[in-house]
Amino acid sequence: MSAPRKSGDWNLCGCIQRVADQTLTRSDQKIAAKFFTEPQKAQDMRQSGSTHHEEFWRRYKEFGVSAAASCS
Repeated sequence: MSAPRKSGDWNLCGCIQRVADQTLTRSDQKIAAKFFTEPQKAQDMRQSGSTHHEEFWRRYKEFGVSAAASCS
C-alpha cells in the first residue's frame, strides 16, 4: 500500500494477507517479503536444491494459487 502507484486496494491487500496467514508460516512471509527488494534471492532459493527451500517453494506456490482463487 505504500508503493508510489495509485492502484493500491485495501480489500485486495487484506485478502492476500489472510491467505498468506492461512498458507505460510510467519517465517515464510518474512522470506517472501524480501523477494520484492532482493529478487535474486528468490531465484537463488528456488534453485538451491535444499530440502528446506523446496518445502518453502511448495508452500509459496500453494499460497499463490490460493490467493489467485480467493482474491480475484
